[in-house]
Amino acid sequence: MPDDPYSIHPVAGTEPEKRRESLRKLAFTIVFIAVGLALAPFTSFPIGVAKVNPTQAFLNVLGAVALGPVGAGFVAFAVGEIRILWGLGTVFAFPGGMIGAVLAGLTWRWTRNLFLTALAEVFGTGVLAAIVSAFWVAPLAHSQVTFWALFPSFSLSTLIGAALALVVLGVLRRAGVPLQRR
Repeated sequence: MPDDPYSIHPVAGTEPEKRRESLRKLAFTIVFIAVGLALAPFTSFPIGVAKVNPTQAFLNVLGAVALGPVGAGFVAFAVGEIRILWGLGTVFAFPGGMIGAVLAGLTWRWTRNLFLTALAEVFGTGVLAAIVSAFWVAPLAHSQVTFWALFPSFSLSTLIGAALALVVLGVLRRAGVPLQRR
């Protein structure tokens, strides 16, 4: 009965299992975007020249584990875009959120290690996104922002969010919640 679409436990690789996995990822994507937007007014604040949001780093790590690099990057893009429209973010939200999310997703895919995934988010957002923002985004925004102006704010924000994500994911793992299917 593995091909039965009404089976409670579809066999991995069958059409019902693929549909179920797609719906699970869609649900996680919607929830992560909703959480990011619901918390943005309360967790976005200026540090230096950027409006930071530790919730984005938190969601980047959760998204990396639950959705992979593309899904996590999409969540970061969607939350960043709406934060900008709401006046709770700046153009720096795009590289600031998406680079860390994609790097964390790739790290999770390659290692299945939560600590390394969070570290990849911190490096991706705190260092790489600060470089991209300073040398690519800032000139487009007609800003004199440099890496050293963005690095402290991006790094502090991502450290807070990634540490919180490690705590939450650790609790979920100990509770037996499946984080992601292979």
